Amino acid sequence: MEIILTHYRMPRSLTKTPHRVYDRWFGLPCRRFLDQGPSSGAVAKGEAGPDNEERKMSPDRKIRVLVAKPGLDGHDRGAKVIARALRDAGMEVIYTGLRQTPEMIASASLQEDVDVIGLSILSGAHNAIVPRVLELLKQNQMDDVLVLVGGIIPDQDVDSLKKAGVAAVFQPGTPMDSIIDFIRANVKPRGVTAGG
Repeated sequence: MEIILTHYRMPRSLTKTPHRVYDRWFGLPCRRFLDQGPSSGAVAKGEAGPDNEERKMSPDRKIRVLVAKPGLDGHDRGAKVIARALRDAGMEVIYTGLRQTPEMIASASLQEDVDVIGLSILSGAHNAIVPRVLELLKQNQMDDVLVLVGGIIPDQDVDSLKKAGVAAVFQPGTPMDSIIDFIRANVKPRGVTAGG
């Protein structure tokens, strides 16, 4: 089954221009999954940016999720399936593409003002990558972002990841509904730390 993407967009953090003058329509690797067609997904000048009142968590605001594939792992089918399921559940999903560094993930998360970061890791590098992402999020005062990890994570590493600050670890075979329900139940309004 082929996943059809509605359009491609590069996160503001990966461009050289300031995000306020950034044109959101680039034909580059980052993919935004929308629930409507590409013509309705355009962002016009003057629309709400990350610092506007409209960006605060409200019942009518969609949960913003960044799905990232850190490290050298080149297999992204699972990440695309997750992104599609979250989009179908009414969330706005930004997929960063393959081979992202922790710095790129933290920067994209900050620029996109996400509520949730989902890291898909199949390479076994989770013990090196996840702590670095969490450290960068703390440096950028993004303690209110819910961090989730999915992929091939050995049972013995789950507790250490949770102690480091990961909200949940989803291993192979986890039902999509469980992931969606967890996000909806645990996403925090802006300014409320994920730990508290």
